[in-house]
Amino acid sequence: MTRPPSKTARRIRGFTLVEVMVALAIAALGLAAVAASVSQMVDAAMSMQQRSYANWIAQNKIAELRLANVVPEVSSTSGQVQYAGLDWDWRADISETGVENLFRVDVTVTQAGQDEVLRSVSGFIGEPGIPGQSNIAWTSNARAGGNDI
Repeated sequence: MTRPPSKTARRIRGFTLVEVMVALAIAALGLAAVAASVSQMVDAAMSMQQRSYANWIAQNKIAELRLANVVPEVSSTSGQVQYAGLDWDWRADISETGVENLFRVDVTVTQAGQDEVLRSVSGFIGEPGIPGQSNIAWTSNARAGGNDI
């Protein structure tokens, strides 16, 4: 003959409603923290992607000015470009450096319609010279200063 289970045996069989509610609350808090962390990582990745695109656009503008193969004028120019499926605004400020025929170019890039500068890149543009001529000038100046190359 089997005996009916005692009161202590019945309590051991399962979880109480309070225990289940506490476990669900802990799981909900953990999942909320994970969701917030994932959201923050997605925002950071999008920001990094936009800054990378802005950097490439600025470097492309400086390369275009160099490839024009002309001595630039001191001025400011701006324009729009579509890159990676997005519209971007750029501004290039050309200024003198104090060195003859060497100009500084500062390019800033923003997303179209926004004021926040995502990237600012500086470069230098000089008058095209004879290939190898700058190396000769560099080595002769270094020797004149007492530096051996």
